[in-house]
Amino acid sequence: MALKVVIGLEMHCELKTTSKVFSKSRNTYSDLPNSTVTAIDMAFPGILPIVNKEAVKKAIKMAICLNCEIPDILVFDRKNYYYPDLPKGYQITQSTKPVGINGKIEIEVGDELIPVYIHDIHLEEDTASLDHFFDYSLIDYNRSGVPLLEIVTEPCINSPEAAVAFLEYLRNIYKYTDCSEADTKKGQIRCDVNVSLMEEGATQLGTKVEIKNVNSFSNVQAAILYEIERQTNLINSGRKDEIIQETRRWDDETATTIRMREKVESIDYKYYIDPNIPKFKIDKEWLEEIKNEIPALPLERKNNYINEYGLSNYDAGVIVKTKENSDYFEECINLGIDPKDASNWITTQIMGYLNKHDIEINKFFITPKRLFNILDPLKKGKISSKQAKDLFFKVLEEQEEPETLIKKYGMEQLDNEDELEAIIDSIIVNSPNQVSEYKNGKTNLFDYFVGQTMKETRGKANPVKVKEILTNKLS
Repeated sequence: MALKVVIGLEMHCELKTTSKVFSKSRNTYSDLPNSTVTAIDMAFPGILPIVNKEAVKKAIKMAICLNCEIPDILVFDRKNYYYPDLPKGYQITQSTKPVGINGKIEIEVGDELIPVYIHDIHLEEDTASLDHFFDYSLIDYNRSGVPLLEIVTEPCINSPEAAVAFLEYLRNIYKYTDCSEADTKKGQIRCDVNVSLMEEGATQLGTKVEIKNVNSFSNVQAAILYEIERQTNLINSGRKDEIIQETRRWDDETATTIRMREKVESIDYKYYIDPNIPKFKIDKEWLEEIKNEIPALPLERKNNYINEYGLSNYDAGVIVKTKENSDYFEECINLGIDPKDASNWITTQIMGYLNKHDIEINKFFITPKRLFNILDPLKKGKISSKQAKDLFFKVLEEQEEPETLIKKYGMEQLDNEDELEAIIDSIIVNSPNQVSEYKNGKTNLFDYFVGQTMKETRGKANPVKVKEILTNKLS
């Protein structure tokens, strides 16, 4: 029986703002528990929430990036359920009019572009975090009230690879637009994954199993693969009825999903519009301002690099992987570096160094201007390609300007024709056997003469001029 996997994702991401979404508490990552908390976060009696305009702006920005319909008014709702990390006993979220609905984007999966449909995007407050021990739990309210954007897809993804590609692309959009740091290490991104199997050609979806709070993209892929295998085995062994609508969690130690609770029917959260937060009209001029702030996004930049600059699909993909890499590349071009040269150096020398030393490109000592000052002498024939690479590492090692090191190490390329002719004449005189063999048809000895010249000049000779002079002399 041919089975088709159907995946829906709910991605939660904390937004980058100075304060929390409904209070003036600092929205900052802190290792010290309960250090960024106010009375509003703790739901003391008489508190009133105040909407953070910057959080709303960034939520709208993400909705625009995902081609969603934006509502005419902003409405917040109460989602009522009891849980220890919600001191109010309800969560302020959006249900009546989410900040975006009916979106669609295309993502790259291998060499294919596939559409992903967005059900809705809604802005809400994050909960506190719980640390569980053997016989007690501790609550840290630092995270309580942090602006959280939830993006919910339709059940339209059909492979673990596509699911991860979508999440990685979303993370890139968050970073490109500066809406979030989107740092999984700080717990800023969490995912709920819905997986079901259906027969090929069927019109009805299979029973949905939800995997809650998966905290890394590699675990998302592993959890989906495990669920596909688990559900396939049950179906093929005639135990399809054992696949029930339930919530499971991913367990790192066993690399399996584990049942948490059964969901016979969807929970009634008794949503209603929050009476303490007035409705706000979303102004069209403000929408245009937000739209104009959105930079070119990864896929658009990638296509531009391929079509306008002739980069390969792979190199363009490496460059747009982060906005910092892409901005670095574009600054190189603006300074006058050939796009292909800039791409080659970024994807080889620079990325190799950054990965080895675990640093980001915006903290890299060789700025685009310094790279220009390495490549411009190479372009003008003042230094050789080998010298350019040596110079690159000397700049990093000594933290000095390229121009200073070129002079310090005497790297200027020797291209004086009279000097080169004298050196080459001497080499030819001292190599009668090689000259004779070359003239008798052993033309590969040409490289021998080039090598001897470079050796004699300690690599400083201009290779183009060396070859020109040798060609004339030997013929």
